[in-house]
Amino acid sequence: TTLDSGLRVITKKLSGTKAVTILVLCGAGSRYEGQELRGISHFLEHMFFKGAKKYPTSKAVSEAIDGVGGIFNAFTGKEYAGYFVKVASEHAELAADVLADMMLHATFDPAEIDKERGVILEEYNMYQDTPMYQIGWDFETLVFGDQPMGWDQIGTKELIKTVTHDDFLSYKKSLYTTDNCIVSVVGNIEDAAALKIVKDKFKFGGDKKTLEFKPFEENLGSRKENLHTKKTEQTHVVCGAKGVPESHPDHYAMQVMSVILGGNMSSRMFMSVREEKGLCYYIRTNTDDYTDCAAISTAAGVDNKRITEALKAIKEEYRLIREEIVPAKELRKAKDYMKGKIVLGLEDSEEMAHLLGKYELLYGEIKDVDEVLAEIEAVSAEDINRIAKDLLAEENLKVAVIGPVEKL
Repeated sequence: TTLDSGLRVITKKLSGTKAVTILVLCGAGSRYEGQELRGISHFLEHMFFKGAKKYPTSKAVSEAIDGVGGIFNAFTGKEYAGYFVKVASEHAELAADVLADMMLHATFDPAEIDKERGVILEEYNMYQDTPMYQIGWDFETLVFGDQPMGWDQIGTKELIKTVTHDDFLSYKKSLYTTDNCIVSVVGNIEDAAALKIVKDKFKFGGDKKTLEFKPFEENLGSRKENLHTKKTEQTHVVCGAKGVPESHPDHYAMQVMSVILGGNMSSRMFMSVREEKGLCYYIRTNTDDYTDCAAISTAAGVDNKRITEALKAIKEEYRLIREEIVPAKELRKAKDYMKGKIVLGLEDSEEMAHLLGKYELLYGEIKDVDEVLAEIEAVSAEDINRIAKDLLAEENLKVAVIGPVEKL
């Protein structure tokens, strides 16, 4: 539904739950940032919780939601940011009241900004000290290059230390606009009641976004490897390549291939690299999916002395999936795993609100769950073989490493 103000609202009643999730999604991810604003989207996300008109402090926000046993949180991705409150359905109006106050009337008090700098600098340091996190970002920089899609969301220490009240106001004004936000209400609530709550609480003013992101540039990630020498107990490695974006017809084939390679504990990487060779504790293959770019990669934490062996084992699995057709039984298992994960996830009002909101925000259409399941089902063994040859060709592979390694 589109309100008179232009705000898009998604409502869905779920049976079998007593909860309601109210989620605001905004096309305000880190890809909208230029070099000088790196990290402002994520910092702004923190500041929305620091007080507004009706709930003037972070304590007032917490007390309102804690007082009814609800949960609230937020996240900043590369393409959008999200803010949600999840409560027992009789408290849906309170949830909307708190969320709307934050989103529309946040004050960005300079004293609160200064306190939060310390919090975010420590979050920055935590990621630096956690190679398992850091390695994923290193790999995205390698595969996407020096542009917003290749940068991490936490940003630079410089921005965290210097960003001002006025910077937040102008960034919010340019992106947190009526046409660039979606309110998604999912759970134990009738559509009409959900719509009324949104109309009453979210008084967006009909403004339009004034900031666009620069299109993804294909050829910026030309380096093949990124070695970050650091004293660690194990070496963290990511090996992978560019993928196909979410809008591409082969998107689901890439995802099914990712499950076959390293999506679960019976996958090829897990059985070969961990169970048979004993080279690692964690290993997983996943995809990073965006509207105009993507990556597919395998990450593992391996014995410092056996990094060469581990890389060889990972690349061998890539070679096998390029050269041999996936057996029907293995393909069936991967599809059923993916479909099962989606169906189980969507029992949760929060997951459902996110899925529906994301498709509407990024693609202007709501994708039915059955449609997604049908697209997964349509993937053939030949599709996987074809994209494996294309995406995972030896010359396309890139490697990021963090550990006490001097050279690869």
